[in-house]
Amino acid sequence: MARILPAVVSITTRQIEKIEQNEGGEAVTSRGLGSGIIVDRRGYILTNSHVVEGAEEITVTLPDERSFPARLVGADRLNDLAVLQIKGARLPVAELGDSARLRVGETLVAIGSPLWIEGGPTVTIGVVSALGRSMEEPGLPRLHNLIQTDAAINPGNSGGPLVNLAGEVVGINTAVI
Repeated sequence: MARILPAVVSITTRQIEKIEQNEGGEAVTSRGLGSGIIVDRRGYILTNSHVVEGAEEITVTLPDERSFPARLVGADRLNDLAVLQIKGARLPVAELGDSARLRVGETLVAIGSPLWIEGGPTVTIGVVSALGRSMEEPGLPRLHNLIQTDAAINPGNSGGPLVNLAGEVVGINTAVI
């Protein structure tokens, strides 16, 4: 895990919403939090599309406390995936693995930045509980071919990596129970 932890990032977003119930229809700023993983030395980051959806500003913070403004390169809402890019030197990079090789019962590690907790990524451990799951949430697209794990995943872990014991990213944390 020592190789992958430096590449796990915290993503904060700022979104401006106009609230109709507010006197005068004032704009209200809200913040969001998620996680991501740097997968390329050019600063490309994988995360969930729901982490950055509607964001007017995206900031990425590395475990070494460097922060960068991020640009949304692309998003696929149907698969809940997004790609961000940051500009920085000496960026750590995670290795991608093959999720098709996973087996039920295999040990996995979920990494992310949950619950606005400072101090770097949080690591939880679990197993592959099932493969090929589907999930439907109100207001979100139906997701297919998911990896189910019993590793603890909390709000803020969304977009963080799901890692096999070889230290390879085999999935992206998407949903809590």
